[in-house]
Amino acid sequence: MRAEKTALRLIARAEQCQAGLTRKLERRGYEPACVRAVISRLTEMQLVDDGRFARLWLESRSHLTRSPRQMLVSLSSRGIDRDDATAAIKAVLNEENELSLLMRYVEKLNKSGKSKQKYLDDGRSLKYLLKSEGFSVLAIQQYFEVYCHKE
Repeated sequence: MRAEKTALRLIARAEQCQAGLTRKLERRGYEPACVRAVISRLTEMQLVDDGRFARLWLESRSHLTRSPRQMLVSLSSRGIDRDDATAAIKAVLNEENELSLLMRYVEKLNKSGKSKQKYLDDGRSLKYLLKSEGFSVLAIQQYFEVYCHKE
Protein backbone atom coordinates (compact mmCIF):
# COMPACT_ATOMS: atom_id res chain seq x y z
CA MET A 1 0.00 0.00 0.00
CA ARG A 2 1.57 3.26 -1.15
CA ALA A 3 -0.07 5.39 1.55
CA GLU A 4 1.41 3.19 4.25
CA LYS A 5 4.90 3.42 2.72
CA THR A 6 4.58 7.19 2.59
CA ALA A 7 3.43 7.25 6.21
CA LEU A 8 6.35 5.05 7.28
CA ARG A 9 8.81 7.40 5.55
CA LEU A 10 7.28 10.36 7.41
CA ILE A 11 7.45 8.48 10.71
CA ALA A 12 11.08 7.57 10.06
CA ARG A 13 11.94 11.27 9.75
CA ALA A 14 10.08 12.49 12.83
CA GLU A 15 7.51 11.47 15.43
CA GLN A 16 4.01 11.97 14.06
CA CYS A 17 0.60 12.42 15.62
CA GLN A 18 -2.57 11.03 14.07
CA ALA A 19 -3.97 14.38 12.97
CA GLY A 20 -0.69 15.61 11.51
CA LEU A 21 -0.02 12.39 9.63
CA THR A 22 -3.59 12.39 8.34
CA ARG A 23 -3.17 15.93 6.96
CA LYS A 24 0.15 15.07 5.33
CA LEU A 25 -1.20 11.96 3.63
CA GLU A 26 -4.36 13.69 2.43
CA ARG A 27 -2.30 16.58 1.02
CA ARG A 28 -0.38 13.98 -0.96
CA GLY A 29 -3.64 12.92 -2.56
CA TYR A 30 -4.53 9.75 -0.68
CA GLU A 31 -8.23 9.07 -0.16
CA PRO A 32 -9.58 9.76 3.35
CA ALA A 33 -10.80 6.16 3.82
CA CYS A 34 -7.36 4.82 2.88
CA VAL A 35 -5.67 7.31 5.21
CA ARG A 36 -7.95 6.33 8.12
CA ALA A 37 -7.10 2.65 7.54
CA VAL A 38 -3.35 3.38 7.45
CA ILE A 39 -3.50 5.55 10.59
CA SER A 40 -5.51 2.87 12.39
CA ARG A 41 -3.02 0.15 11.46
CA LEU A 42 0.01 2.25 12.43
CA THR A 43 -1.65 3.20 15.72
CA GLU A 44 -2.34 -0.47 16.49
CA MET A 45 1.34 -1.20 15.77
CA GLN A 46 2.24 1.68 18.14
CA LEU A 47 4.15 3.46 15.40
CA VAL A 48 1.81 6.41 15.80
CA ASP A 49 1.06 7.39 19.39
CA ASP A 50 -0.42 10.80 20.20
CA GLY A 51 0.66 10.61 23.86
CA ARG A 52 4.27 9.88 22.90
CA PHE A 53 4.17 12.62 20.26
CA ALA A 54 2.87 15.12 22.84
CA ARG A 55 5.59 14.26 25.39
CA LEU A 56 8.37 14.47 22.81
CA TRP A 57 6.98 17.70 21.36
CA LEU A 58 6.91 19.29 24.82
CA GLU A 59 10.37 17.99 25.77
CA SER A 60 11.83 19.48 22.60
CA ARG A 61 10.42 22.86 23.65
CA SER A 62 11.19 22.72 27.37
CA HIS A 63 13.32 25.85 27.15
CA LEU A 64 10.36 27.96 26.05
CA THR A 65 8.37 30.23 28.32
CA ARG A 66 4.93 28.84 27.59
CA SER A 67 2.58 28.27 30.47
CA PRO A 68 0.92 24.88 30.96
CA ARG A 69 -2.31 26.36 29.56
CA GLN A 70 -0.48 27.58 26.46
CA MET A 71 1.10 24.13 26.06
CA LEU A 72 -2.36 22.56 26.22
CA VAL A 73 -3.63 24.94 23.54
CA SER A 74 -0.60 24.24 21.31
CA LEU A 75 -1.04 20.48 21.60
CA SER A 76 -4.77 20.80 20.96
CA SER A 77 -4.08 22.79 17.79
CA ARG A 78 -1.96 19.83 16.62
CA GLY A 79 -4.91 17.48 17.08
CA ILE A 80 -3.88 15.99 20.42
CA ASP A 81 -6.89 15.28 22.63
CA ARG A 82 -7.12 16.90 26.06
CA ASP A 83 -6.40 13.70 28.01
CA ASP A 84 -3.21 12.92 26.07
CA ALA A 85 -2.12 16.56 26.24
CA THR A 86 -2.74 16.82 29.99
CA ALA A 87 -0.90 13.54 30.65
CA ALA A 88 2.05 14.72 28.55
CA ILE A 89 2.24 18.04 30.39
CA LYS A 90 2.19 16.25 33.76
CA ALA A 91 4.89 13.84 32.56
CA VAL A 92 7.17 16.64 31.35
CA LEU A 93 6.57 19.12 34.18
CA ASN A 94 7.97 17.56 37.31
CA GLU A 95 8.37 19.85 40.34
CA GLU A 96 11.77 21.18 39.32
CA ASN A 97 10.88 21.68 35.65
CA GLU A 98 7.65 23.44 36.51
CA LEU A 99 9.32 25.87 38.90
CA SER A 100 11.99 26.62 36.30
CA LEU A 101 9.31 27.21 33.66
CA LEU A 102 7.34 29.41 36.06
CA MET A 103 10.45 31.53 36.73
CA ARG A 104 11.08 31.95 32.98
CA TYR A 105 7.40 32.83 32.49
CA VAL A 106 7.55 35.55 35.17
CA GLU A 107 10.83 36.82 33.70
CA LYS A 108 9.10 37.07 30.32
CA LEU A 109 6.31 39.05 32.00
CA ASN A 110 8.94 41.39 33.46
CA LYS A 111 10.31 42.05 29.99
CA SER A 112 6.93 42.42 28.28
CA GLY A 113 6.28 45.98 29.32
CA LYS A 114 3.84 48.05 31.32
CA SER A 115 0.65 46.13 30.48
CA LYS A 116 1.78 43.18 32.62
CA GLN A 117 3.32 45.33 35.35
CA LYS A 118 0.16 45.22 37.47
CA TYR A 119 0.69 41.47 37.94
CA LEU A 120 4.25 41.94 39.04
CA ASP A 121 3.48 44.79 41.43
CA ASP A 122 0.76 42.86 43.23
CA GLY A 123 1.63 39.36 44.47
CA ARG A 124 -2.01 38.31 44.68
CA SER A 125 -2.63 39.29 41.06
CA LEU A 126 0.48 37.43 39.98
CA LYS A 127 -0.63 34.32 41.87
CA TYR A 128 -4.03 34.50 40.18
CA LEU A 129 -2.45 34.91 36.75
CA LEU A 130 -0.07 31.99 37.29
CA LYS A 131 -2.92 29.77 38.49
CA SER A 132 -5.05 30.73 35.48
CA GLU A 133 -2.12 29.84 33.23
CA GLY A 134 -2.14 26.31 34.65
CA PHE A 135 0.79 26.39 37.05
CA SER A 136 0.32 24.19 40.11
CA VAL A 137 -0.34 25.66 43.53
CA LEU A 138 2.86 23.98 44.75
CA ALA A 139 5.02 25.64 42.06
CA ILE A 140 3.44 29.03 42.76
CA GLN A 141 4.03 28.64 46.52
CA GLN A 142 7.66 27.61 45.91
CA TYR A 143 8.20 30.61 43.66
CA PHE A 144 6.86 33.03 46.25
CA GLU A 145 8.83 31.38 49.09
CA VAL A 146 12.09 31.51 47.12
CA TYR A 147 11.64 35.01 45.78
CA CYS A 148 10.00 36.48 48.90
CA HIS A 149 7.02 38.03 47.14
CA LYS A 150 4.38 39.14 49.60
CA GLU A 151 0.67 39.34 49.12
